[in-house]
Amino acid sequence: MTTPWRATVLTLFPEMFPGPLGVSLAGRALATGLWEIEACDIRASATDRHRSVDDTPAGGGPGMVLRADVLAAAIDVADIRPDRPRLLMSPRGRPLTQARVVELAQGPGPLIVCGRFEGIDQRVIDGRGLEEVSIGDYVLSGGEIAALALIDACVRLLPGVMGKEASGTEESFSDGLLEYPQYTRPQLFEGVPIPEILTSGDHAKVAAWRRAESEALTAARRPDLWAQIPAKAPNRPGRQKTPKNKTDG
Repeated sequence: MTTPWRATVLTLFPEMFPGPLGVSLAGRALATGLWEIEACDIRASATDRHRSVDDTPAGGGPGMVLRADVLAAAIDVADIRPDRPRLLMSPRGRPLTQARVVELAQGPGPLIVCGRFEGIDQRVIDGRGLEEVSIGDYVLSGGEIAALALIDACVRLLPGVMGKEASGTEESFSDGLLEYPQYTRPQLFEGVPIPEILTSGDHAKVAAWRRAESEALTAARRPDLWAQIPAKAPNRPGRQKTPKNKTDG
């Protein structure tokens, strides 16, 4: 038997897991053993009678910082295999991309550290080889919600989780573009019909329409992503195909 994909989460609030991951597709896959989750309480590695996990920042400043000795001990107790990624959810980390999600989903599953307060001691990040990962340019109260988002993004790509294999490939970011608009019945809604081309039965034209819509949306809403698309893309907005000259005979 192969070992299921596994997420090991280090947190001060283990009761937050699996949370929303326990319902819908992820929940059914969890119940059937397609993946596993382990939530470990960082506080269990505290050594004083108050089970202290934080202290004031060196150099002064507001807030508290997770102690190096406590968090390092929690990571060591988790005793994960060396081939499993060690992640720290952090607003200063590299942005999480779909490409990185695919890599994580294809591996054995990560250990994820959820910070709290003002952050964690830098010596743990360096000494335990934590890869800092961000899910956006904003600050959350802790890393738990970010960890849930990362795990969900990975789990839905695991074999057997989604109903159709194509569901994981024809969506936003799968090819660097935002997803095209979707429609379904009724044919006419509040006076607006489904685009005629989608009901034409011509699969080639449908594919071309979807590609053009994806490119137009990406160019308008995510110029940062659009700038990374090769200029040779056939349907790039603003680019017109040069018609071929027709000759008689």
